[in-house]
Amino acid sequence: MANEIRERGFSIANFPCVHITYYVTFNCEQHPNRYECPDIIIDYDARFDEYSIAPRGGHGNDIMIQYCPWCGKKLPASKRDLWFKTLESLGYDDPVSQEIPKEFETDEWFQS
Repeated sequence: MANEIRERGFSIANFPCVHITYYVTFNCEQHPNRYECPDIIIDYDARFDEYSIAPRGGHGNDIMIQYCPWCGKKLPASKRDLWFKTLESLGYDDPVSQEIPKEFETDEWFQS
């Protein structure tokens, strides 16, 4: 598993555990859109630093998880509420429909 992750160009050190790394970095050659692939079972939303179980072949009904389903490692706390509060403090009252600064579309906003 670790070798395959390295072959994909990722480091386990950047994720909570080897299992989460393996599933989040999985790339299906048959489905360019990862949300159409039935083999995508763990999703990561960098904006909120959230991990979720993704329903097979679907997106939008994800089930947020706080622990790795395989090893039980605690995952980072969601930054969803902080994301909304930070954008609100910057004057955005509906950041889902408003054009927001680019750094808030990824993890850049909380990494810097």
